[in-house]
Amino acid sequence: MRRLVADKTKQLIRTHFLTYKSHHPSLASQSFFFSSYYSTSTSTTTFPSSMESSDSSHQLSLQTLNPKVLKCEYAVRGAIVTQAEKLQEQLKKDPKSLPFDEILYCNIGNPRSLGQQPITFFREVLALCDHPNILDKSETQGLFSADSIERAWQILEQIPGKATGAYSHSQGIKGLRETIAAGIEARDGFPANANDIFLTDGASPGVHMMMQLLLRSEQDGILCPIPQYPLYSASIALHGGTLVPYYLDEATGWGLEISELKKQLESSKSKGVTVRALVVINPGNPTGQVLAEENQKQIVEFCKKEGLVLLADEVYQDNVYVPDRKFHSFKKIARSLGYQENDLPLVSFQSVSKGFYGECGKRGGYMEVTGFTADIREQIYKVASVNLCSNLTGQILASLVMSPPKVGDESYEVYSAEKEGILSSMARRAKTLEDAFNSLEGVTCNKAEGAMYLFPRINLPQKAIKAAEAEHIAPDAFYARRLLEETGIVVVPGSGFGQVPGTWHIRCTILPQEDKIPGIVERLTAYHQKFMDEFRD
Repeated sequence: MRRLVADKTKQLIRTHFLTYKSHHPSLASQSFFFSSYYSTSTSTTTFPSSMESSDSSHQLSLQTLNPKVLKCEYAVRGAIVTQAEKLQEQLKKDPKSLPFDEILYCNIGNPRSLGQQPITFFREVLALCDHPNILDKSETQGLFSADSIERAWQILEQIPGKATGAYSHSQGIKGLRETIAAGIEARDGFPANANDIFLTDGASPGVHMMMQLLLRSEQDGILCPIPQYPLYSASIALHGGTLVPYYLDEATGWGLEISELKKQLESSKSKGVTVRALVVINPGNPTGQVLAEENQKQIVEFCKKEGLVLLADEVYQDNVYVPDRKFHSFKKIARSLGYQENDLPLVSFQSVSKGFYGECGKRGGYMEVTGFTADIREQIYKVASVNLCSNLTGQILASLVMSPPKVGDESYEVYSAEKEGILSSMARRAKTLEDAFNSLEGVTCNKAEGAMYLFPRINLPQKAIKAAEAEHIAPDAFYARRLLEETGIVVVPGSGFGQVPGTWHIRCTILPQEDKIPGIVERLTAYHQKFMDEFRD
């Protein structure tokens, strides 16, 4: 019976194909294609397997993925963190199975996950915007501050349909961009334009957007600091460009020397690489330095002379912990030097993830784009339009960060106390961890002037370096992995950020809550002493 069905099926297929071919003579030369699916010499119809019909080079495998993706790496969520997550699951199942009782994540700037409380005013406004039905209820007056209610009304009036679930303009809601521009102007003392603001889902999409715009091939390069935040190396790799490193001077507190920029620029030119832009992270990540105003002026002049786009990562602008340093935006520096709107292409990035607000999961931020011609601006807008718009909660939060409560507002005293409490605690934590690292044998750690990180240098014994080589991992990764396995402390190897060859570092955040810091110092100190004793040359 099955054979009869098969034979009739063959005949139907043959009849259909021959009829179709008679009306399409061009198929005559392709009859081999039909015969590969149907053979008259057998009594059954045979269809090839995918292995038989496809070239192996077309099958999905690592070898057939986009090589730019394979080249891309992102250390702050790398192998050490993956291992930490496995150990955390192990602790849940068997709390006594490891020599520690909790995982202490010091690997990423994620304040909320480590217990930092949100700013009350920000959350009140977000809640009211997301659920506007309660704005008219009498109970709301007793639960929310008057200025939170007023701000929510103002924001909702600017949103299409008064709904945070709606799409917005691709650059972001105009009224919110106007609020941000006013905040920038108040910060810098120079005019800012809402049309220069592109609201983004955090700073990272803005960085990707600019890399996509600037990088045409591997012959285009971006000058990046080393050590650098791996967003930049990853983004450059994904968009097919070349990272041109310039080394920060650890001996001078991670100084940025113009002579180093010139050296690397000339070196790249000799290799046929056209440098399109300079990335500056201020305050520094992972290095924690805050640039001096005079140094910033030199950087602006360098970019102007060399025709480079200045990409200013300023997401830690509120995180400055030493009295002899102050944050100045690069736009402020450029304007103070007399450079106007069309004199210098400059992109400044800000995020709601950092500062004292720490709202990483809200994915809010912006880039201020100045000094670009109208036709280039159109291309930036086109790229932004492909993503429709950034999320509205993040847009609202970005406007609140740049326009917080003012003196006389009902929320001002609470807001000021929360801000001061968080930043002063961060300063104390930074100093405690800095002192702890400097007390360890063979470890030196520069002052944490700003941002959220320390980047201590660890002079590892040759015996430890050889042990790491035997396991085919970087020596600082070897140190960090053992630190995790013995203490539960998660840090990122310096090799994930780049460093001077032959030097080894780790990046450690200052974000665990203050009552956790003494325990971290105690575990770290005991581990390091044991490690050095084991591998002492």
